[in-house]
Amino acid sequence: MLTLSEVHVAYGHIRATHGISFSVGEGETVALIGSNGAGKSSTLKAIMGLANVAQGEIRLAGRLLSGLRPPDVVRLGIGLSPEGRRVFPQVTVHENLLAGGYTLGSRAMKSRLEWAYSRFPLLKERSKQAAGSLSGGQQQMLAIARALMPNPKVLLLDEPSLGLAPVMVQHIGDIVREISREGISIILAEQNAAWSMSLANNAVILELGRVVMQGPPAKLKSEPSVQRAYLGR
Repeated sequence: MLTLSEVHVAYGHIRATHGISFSVGEGETVALIGSNGAGKSSTLKAIMGLANVAQGEIRLAGRLLSGLRPPDVVRLGIGLSPEGRRVFPQVTVHENLLAGGYTLGSRAMKSRLEWAYSRFPLLKERSKQAAGSLSGGQQQMLAIARALMPNPKVLLLDEPSLGLAPVMVQHIGDIVREISREGISIILAEQNAAWSMSLANNAVILELGRVVMQGPPAKLKSEPSVQRAYLGR
Protein backbone atom coordinates (compact mmCIF):
# COMPACT_ATOMS: atom_id res chain seq x y z
CA MET A 1 0.00 0.00 0.00
CA LEU A 2 2.50 2.65 1.20
CA THR A 3 6.24 2.21 0.76
CA LEU A 4 9.17 4.39 1.84
CA SER A 5 12.52 3.62 0.23
CA GLU A 6 15.73 5.21 1.54
CA VAL A 7 13.95 8.46 2.40
CA HIS A 8 16.11 11.40 3.46
CA VAL A 9 14.12 14.38 4.78
CA ALA A 10 15.93 17.73 4.60
CA TYR A 11 15.27 21.15 6.10
CA GLY A 12 17.68 23.24 4.11
CA HIS A 13 21.13 21.76 4.68
CA ILE A 14 19.99 19.78 7.73
CA ARG A 15 19.01 16.13 7.27
CA ALA A 16 16.26 15.02 9.66
CA THR A 17 16.18 11.42 8.46
CA HIS A 18 18.82 9.22 6.87
CA GLY A 19 17.49 6.53 4.57
CA ILE A 20 14.17 5.58 6.15
CA SER A 21 12.70 2.41 4.60
CA PHE A 22 9.55 0.53 5.61
CA SER A 23 6.16 -0.36 4.18
CA VAL A 24 2.56 -0.48 5.35
CA GLY A 25 0.20 -3.07 3.91
CA GLU A 26 -3.51 -2.68 3.31
CA GLY A 27 -5.36 -2.60 6.63
CA GLU A 28 -2.09 -2.85 8.56
CA THR A 29 -1.09 -0.70 11.54
CA VAL A 30 2.59 0.17 11.85
CA ALA A 31 3.93 1.74 15.05
CA LEU A 32 6.65 4.30 14.32
CA ILE A 33 8.50 4.50 17.63
CA GLY A 34 11.23 6.82 18.84
CA SER A 35 12.09 9.54 21.29
CA ASN A 36 11.61 13.23 20.62
CA GLY A 37 13.79 14.19 17.65
CA ALA A 38 14.08 10.65 16.29
CA GLY A 39 12.50 11.64 12.97
CA LYS A 40 8.93 10.41 13.40
CA SER A 41 7.16 13.68 12.58
CA SER A 42 9.58 14.43 9.74
CA THR A 43 8.75 11.06 8.20
CA LEU A 44 5.00 11.75 8.37
CA LYS A 45 5.46 15.25 6.99
CA ALA A 46 7.47 13.84 4.09
CA ILE A 47 4.63 11.44 3.26
CA MET A 48 2.16 14.34 3.29
CA GLY A 49 4.33 16.59 1.14
CA LEU A 50 4.96 18.96 4.05
CA ALA A 51 8.73 18.30 4.17
CA ASN A 52 11.32 18.04 1.45
CA VAL A 53 12.41 14.57 0.36
CA ALA A 54 16.02 15.18 -0.64
CA GLN A 55 16.61 11.56 -1.57
CA GLY A 56 14.60 8.36 -1.85
CA GLU A 57 11.00 7.60 -2.82
CA ILE A 58 7.57 7.44 -1.22
CA ARG A 59 4.90 5.51 -3.13
CA LEU A 60 1.22 4.85 -2.52
CA ALA A 61 0.01 1.76 -4.41
CA GLY A 62 2.90 2.33 -6.79
CA ARG A 63 2.16 6.03 -7.33
CA LEU A 64 5.10 8.34 -6.56
CA LEU A 65 4.18 10.85 -3.84
CA SER A 66 7.53 12.61 -3.48
CA GLY A 67 7.24 16.16 -4.78
CA LEU A 68 3.43 16.35 -4.70
CA ARG A 69 1.61 19.15 -2.87
CA PRO A 70 -0.30 18.22 0.31
CA PRO A 71 -3.77 18.67 -1.29
CA ASP A 72 -2.79 16.22 -4.01
CA VAL A 73 -1.54 13.73 -1.43
CA VAL A 74 -4.88 14.00 0.39
CA ARG A 75 -6.78 13.42 -2.85
CA LEU A 76 -4.73 10.28 -3.49
CA GLY A 77 -5.83 8.86 -0.15
CA ILE A 78 -3.67 9.91 2.82
CA GLY A 79 -4.89 11.76 5.92
CA LEU A 80 -2.90 13.28 8.78
CA SER A 81 -3.83 13.91 12.41
CA PRO A 82 -0.88 16.11 13.45
CA GLU A 83 1.07 16.25 16.67
CA GLY A 84 -0.60 18.57 19.17
CA ARG A 85 -3.99 18.04 17.45
CA ARG A 86 -3.96 21.52 15.87
CA VAL A 87 -7.69 21.93 15.58
CA PHE A 88 -8.91 25.36 14.53
CA PRO A 89 -9.83 26.63 18.02
CA GLN A 90 -11.96 29.66 17.17
CA VAL A 91 -14.40 27.86 14.88
CA THR A 92 -16.90 25.11 15.62
CA VAL A 93 -16.43 21.36 15.61
CA HIS A 94 -18.62 21.23 12.50
CA GLU A 95 -16.48 23.79 10.70
CA ASN A 96 -13.32 21.84 11.58
CA LEU A 97 -14.83 18.76 9.95
CA LEU A 98 -15.76 20.79 6.88
CA ALA A 99 -12.14 21.92 6.65
CA GLY A 100 -11.02 18.30 6.76
CA GLY A 101 -13.27 17.48 3.81
CA TYR A 102 -12.27 20.44 1.65
CA THR A 103 -11.30 18.15 -1.25
CA LEU A 104 -14.81 16.62 -1.38
CA GLY A 105 -17.81 17.59 -3.44
CA SER A 106 -21.03 18.60 -1.70
CA ARG A 107 -22.67 15.16 -1.90
CA ALA A 108 -19.58 13.36 -0.62
CA MET A 109 -19.15 15.99 2.10
CA LYS A 110 -22.67 15.36 3.39
CA SER A 111 -22.08 11.61 3.43
CA ARG A 112 -18.77 11.90 5.27
CA LEU A 113 -20.22 14.30 7.85
CA GLU A 114 -22.96 11.78 8.57
CA TRP A 115 -20.30 9.08 8.88
CA ALA A 116 -18.15 11.20 11.23
CA TYR A 117 -21.06 12.03 13.51
CA SER A 118 -22.18 8.40 13.64
CA ARG A 119 -18.64 7.24 14.47
CA PHE A 120 -17.98 10.07 16.95
CA PRO A 121 -21.36 10.87 18.58
CA LEU A 122 -19.71 13.20 21.08
CA LEU A 123 -18.66 15.43 18.18
CA LYS A 124 -22.26 15.56 16.99
CA GLU A 125 -23.31 16.68 20.48
CA ARG A 126 -20.63 19.39 20.40
CA SER A 127 -20.94 20.27 16.71
CA LYS A 128 -21.79 23.93 17.37
CA GLN A 129 -19.18 24.33 20.11
CA ALA A 130 -15.87 26.10 19.48
CA ALA A 131 -13.18 23.46 19.04
CA GLY A 132 -10.83 25.28 21.40
CA SER A 133 -13.27 24.78 24.27
CA LEU A 134 -13.10 20.97 24.02
CA SER A 135 -10.96 18.91 26.37
CA GLY A 136 -7.64 17.56 25.10
CA GLY A 137 -9.10 14.12 24.48
CA GLN A 138 -12.11 15.54 22.67
CA GLN A 139 -9.82 17.66 20.50
CA GLN A 140 -7.83 14.52 19.65
CA MET A 141 -11.03 12.80 18.56
CA LEU A 142 -11.86 15.82 16.41
CA ALA A 143 -8.37 15.81 14.85
CA ILE A 144 -8.74 12.13 13.95
CA ALA A 145 -12.26 12.61 12.59
CA ARG A 146 -11.08 15.60 10.55
CA ALA A 147 -8.25 13.52 9.05
CA LEU A 148 -10.75 10.79 8.16
CA MET A 149 -13.17 13.13 6.40
CA PRO A 150 -11.71 12.54 2.89
CA ASN A 151 -12.04 8.75 3.46
CA PRO A 152 -8.29 8.06 3.22
CA LYS A 153 -6.66 4.72 2.44
CA VAL A 154 -3.84 5.54 4.88
CA LEU A 155 -4.16 7.46 8.16
CA LEU A 156 -1.11 9.07 9.77
CA LEU A 157 -1.40 9.66 13.52
CA ASP A 158 1.32 11.80 15.08
CA GLU A 159 1.58 11.37 18.88
CA PRO A 160 -2.17 10.89 19.48
CA SER A 161 -1.65 9.92 23.14
CA LEU A 162 0.43 13.01 23.98
CA GLY A 163 -0.83 14.86 27.06
CA LEU A 164 -3.93 12.70 27.53
CA ALA A 165 -5.17 10.99 30.68
CA PRO A 166 -4.80 7.18 30.71
CA VAL A 167 -8.55 6.59 30.30
CA MET A 168 -8.58 8.78 27.18
CA VAL A 169 -5.47 7.08 25.80
CA GLN A 170 -7.34 3.80 26.12
CA HIS A 171 -10.32 5.31 24.29
CA ILE A 172 -8.13 6.60 21.46
CA GLY A 173 -6.64 3.10 21.23
CA ASP A 174 -10.15 1.68 20.78
CA ILE A 175 -10.76 4.18 17.98
CA VAL A 176 -7.51 3.16 16.26
CA ARG A 177 -8.54 -0.51 16.39
CA GLU A 178 -11.97 0.29 14.92
CA ILE A 179 -10.42 2.27 12.07
CA SER A 180 -8.01 -0.57 11.34
CA ARG A 181 -10.87 -3.10 11.23
CA GLU A 182 -12.41 -1.03 8.43
CA GLY A 183 -9.36 -1.75 6.29
CA ILE A 184 -7.62 1.61 6.64
CA SER A 185 -3.83 1.41 6.90
CA ILE A 186 -2.37 3.35 9.83
CA ILE A 187 1.04 4.72 10.75
CA LEU A 188 1.04 5.44 14.47
CA ALA A 189 4.00 7.68 15.39
CA GLU A 190 4.48 7.53 19.15
CA GLN A 191 6.87 7.90 22.06
CA ASN A 192 4.53 5.65 24.06
CA ALA A 193 6.07 2.42 22.76
CA ALA A 194 4.12 -0.10 24.83
CA TRP A 195 0.76 1.41 23.92
CA SER A 196 1.52 1.83 20.23
CA MET A 197 2.93 -1.68 19.88
CA SER A 198 -0.22 -3.09 21.51
CA LEU A 199 -2.17 -1.65 18.56
CA ALA A 200 0.22 -2.53 15.75
CA ASN A 201 0.92 -5.42 13.39
CA ASN A 202 4.49 -4.24 12.91
CA ALA A 203 6.80 -1.70 14.53
CA VAL A 204 9.64 0.48 13.26
CA ILE A 205 12.06 1.98 15.78
CA LEU A 206 13.85 5.20 14.85
CA GLU A 207 16.91 6.74 16.46
CA LEU A 208 18.46 9.97 15.19
CA GLY A 209 16.64 9.72 11.89
CA ARG A 210 17.57 6.10 11.16
CA VAL A 211 15.71 2.80 11.36
CA VAL A 212 17.51 0.73 13.98
CA MET A 213 15.04 -2.13 14.26
CA GLN A 214 11.73 -3.26 12.77
CA GLY A 215 9.48 -6.28 12.94
CA PRO A 216 6.46 -7.74 14.75
CA PRO A 217 5.86 -6.09 18.15
CA ALA A 218 6.02 -9.40 20.03
CA LYS A 219 9.51 -10.00 18.70
CA LEU A 220 10.74 -6.47 19.40
CA LYS A 221 9.37 -6.51 22.95
CA SER A 222 11.63 -9.48 23.71
CA GLU A 223 14.76 -7.55 22.72
CA PRO A 224 16.68 -6.36 25.83
CA SER A 225 17.67 -3.09 24.14
CA VAL A 226 14.02 -2.29 23.36
CA GLN A 227 12.96 -3.20 26.88
CA ARG A 228 15.58 -0.88 28.40
CA ALA A 229 15.07 2.05 26.04
CA TYR A 230 11.32 2.02 25.43
CA LEU A 231 9.49 -0.28 27.84
CA GLY A 232 11.07 0.73 31.15
CA ARG A 233 12.27 -2.77 32.03
